[in-house]
Amino acid sequence: MNIAVLTTIAVTGFTVAFFHAAIPTHWLPFVLVSRARGWSRAKTLAVSALAGVGHVALTSLLGLGIAWFGFQVNEQLGKLFPWIAGGILLAIGLFYFWRQWRGGVVHHHVLGAPHHPSEHCGHESDHSHWDDELKDSQLVSAKAADWTAISGLFVMLTLSPCEGFLPVYLSGVQFGWRGFVVLSLILAVATLAGMMLFTWLTLIGLEKIEVKNFERYEAGLLGAVFTMLGALLIGLEH
Repeated sequence: MNIAVLTTIAVTGFTVAFFHAAIPTHWLPFVLVSRARGWSRAKTLAVSALAGVGHVALTSLLGLGIAWFGFQVNEQLGKLFPWIAGGILLAIGLFYFWRQWRGGVVHHHVLGAPHHPSEHCGHESDHSHWDDELKDSQLVSAKAADWTAISGLFVMLTLSPCEGFLPVYLSGVQFGWRGFVVLSLILAVATLAGMMLFTWLTLIGLEKIEVKNFERYEAGLLGAVFTMLGALLIGLEH
């Protein structure tokens, strides 16, 4: 049963990380900057991978703190911990449902560019808010060195950890450090695979991939995932 539960959590974690990486914030800026600066596909993918590593590293570091705290609580509460962890996951799921209902999508913004409130959130649009944000950014300026653009993209993504994956670490506390390592590896593989795939597909000309729905309905999808995960933990303990 423990292996089955860990497998379920692992599959859930992969799904969350991969579809989070499919959101345009994780690949579209790299493509737009690449085109503006005339980078090759290989260089663009390398920069994307570098930023992805930073993104995964910070998320894993935050996950380490959650796991360590969970270990301490689990040691003190014993059989009560699955109920508490499940309740927290259910609450997080409800929060994401509320955020979806409000129509709010949290965007990452380009360093050095003014923030233009997105008038496209919550309704149909083929225009990306990134076109506006990058227009006045140093990342696409011909006067700026490549290292400025690369470091800007790296910092932008690194300082925007995958918040949706953090609750997954909580659900894996009962499996100790083994669970933490497994989930961190899954986070890395799924995130980098998603970023590389969508960056590459866009670079070769498949700009019309309908991935904007992942961004529009991300909160609702995460709400469903964490609600089911919380119910799973409580149900197994019951």
